[in-house]
Amino acid sequence: MRLDNAHIIDTKTPKKALKKKDGFTLIEVLVAVSIFAVGLLAIAALQTSAIRMNSTGDRLTELSTIGIDKYEELMSLPFTDPQLVVGGPYTDPNPPAGYTVIWTVVQDILVANAKDITLTVTGKGKILQRTSIRAQSL
Repeated sequence: MRLDNAHIIDTKTPKKALKKKDGFTLIEVLVAVSIFAVGLLAIAALQTSAIRMNSTGDRLTELSTIGIDKYEELMSLPFTDPQLVVGGPYTDPNPPAGYTVIWTVVQDILVANAKDITLTVTGKGKILQRTSIRAQSL
């Protein structure tokens, strides 16, 4: 089946046909490349920010893990253990490399027959402090 206009041939000269099918101008390419470069710079800034936040999160996780480990160790000790004697500051003799673990013990501040333990973990530019109460077993 043949369309009515299928037999018509384009009679324009090749030069004129090329004029209508020109590519992008140099200005258009420069504008497109500039916009692309700005987008890449924004992505690069976002990437460095994400790396920095990831590193900070890692340090806070380490601090928290060290603090929780020491806290559980102190809570598992008998009420009269030498590490829980009122006073301080006490220092962990074997802290992980680059960290300091210190705690103080105060008795009968908020609750009778209880010790308030304040645990502080410092290292890599971050500080974690936690206070908890250890009651004497009946």
